[in-house]
Amino acid sequence: MDWQTLEAWFNAAPLWVIGLTQFGAMCVAAYIAMRLRRRRDRSASASEDDTETHEGYIVSAALGLLALLMGFTFSLAVDRFDTRRALVREEANAIGTAYFRAQVLGEPHRSRTTGLLLRYLDNRIALAKADPGTKQKELFAVNDALIADLGAATAAAFETIKGFDWSSTYLDTINRVTELDLTRKVARAARVPVEIFGVLVIYMVAAAFVLGYVLHGQVGRFAAGILLGLFTIALVLIIDIDRPTGGGVVDNQLAMELLQKKLLAQPPAAFDKWRAPPVGAAPLEPAGASPRVAGRLGR
Repeated sequence: MDWQTLEAWFNAAPLWVIGLTQFGAMCVAAYIAMRLRRRRDRSASASEDDTETHEGYIVSAALGLLALLMGFTFSLAVDRFDTRRALVREEANAIGTAYFRAQVLGEPHRSRTTGLLLRYLDNRIALAKADPGTKQKELFAVNDALIADLGAATAAAFETIKGFDWSSTYLDTINRVTELDLTRKVARAARVPVEIFGVLVIYMVAAAFVLGYVLHGQVGRFAAGILLGLFTIALVLIIDIDRPTGGGVVDNQLAMELLQKKLLAQPPAAFDKWRAPPVGAAPLEPAGASPRVAGRLGR
């Protein structure tokens, strides 16, 4: 098995499989160390005090190095998680701004652009929750098609607004949406390098070997088992944080979901409340007005 195959397996394997595999590897290392300790004790000639002192130094050094590497890896995973979470808020604000600024466009550009933005928002929410696989690839294809259509719709709409001062502001708003699309894709793919996890796994197995060698007896084996379980939980948590989907710790899409509800409650027709009707059209009646009042307003 080459390194690329191992890397692909690590990125796609369920968390419980990785956890059980790592825990089993550490248990095997601890068992081998226990067997070596028993053979050593049968032929030991050194004093017990010197042995325990040396063993204490070894355990402290092994656990200290493991804690340092695990803390470093955890920090990398959390930094990437915070970046993805911040980008969700930024993209929600960008889509919302583009939606409201699109309401000043004339028809059919307004309906076309707002419809594309709503479909794009729905697809982004679905994409953030999709597990890696065929479904995710399909959603990415839809995402790219919507971005292309949004660019074409903006180019068509610009011909009708290029004489206004705010036309460049509108272009900047749409451009921000497309920029964040690429930025979130890059952030989604930016994972903790597998090489770091590989070194961490080696350190964990080595620490398990040291614990198995030092902690002998029934109480020692129980304490070693507890520590190995805690090491496994910490590793699974770090991997879970590093994965955008497919685990317990996922990117919160609350900002996008709140925006989705807000935009659905404010369709383009809601922005026509105070607009003057087209020439020759009947005047708009105030909502809730009785026929008598409406007749008076029409005089």
